[in-house]
Amino acid sequence: MVTKKKPVPALHKQQVPVKKTAENTTPSKVQSTYPVSKSKTPAKTGTLDFAFGKINYIIMLAGLVLMAIGYIVMIGGGSKDPAVFDDAIFNSTRLTVAPILILLGFAVEIYAILKKPRN
Repeated sequence: MVTKKKPVPALHKQQVPVKKTAENTTPSKVQSTYPVSKSKTPAKTGTLDFAFGKINYIIMLAGLVLMAIGYIVMIGGGSKDPAVFDDAIFNSTRLTVAPILILLGFAVEIYAILKKPRN
C-alpha cells in the first residue's frame, strides 16, 4: 500500500521562517559570563598551542640532562666478587656530588615550569 505524502503548504509573505539565534532563544535577563570576541577574523585552526614557550622546554631538557648525569654518576661501585667488599660505594662523588646534581636538576625543572614565556 502506497501512502501519500502531505503537500507542503506554500509560504506566504507573512510567514517568513525565523532563524533561531542566541538573541531570540535566551531570556534577556540571563547574561553570558564568557567574553565574546568582537573580531571579524576567524580563529586559526590547526595551530598547536603549547603550555610552555620554547625556552621553557629547552630549560626543562637541561634539567632532565642534569638529573640523568646525577643518576649516572651515582651508579656503579660494585665488586665483581660478591664475597669481597669494595670501598668504592663510599666515594665522595657518589655520596655528595651525584645527589647535588639531582637536586639541581629538580630545581632547574621547577624554574622551567614557573618561568613565564615572553609572549
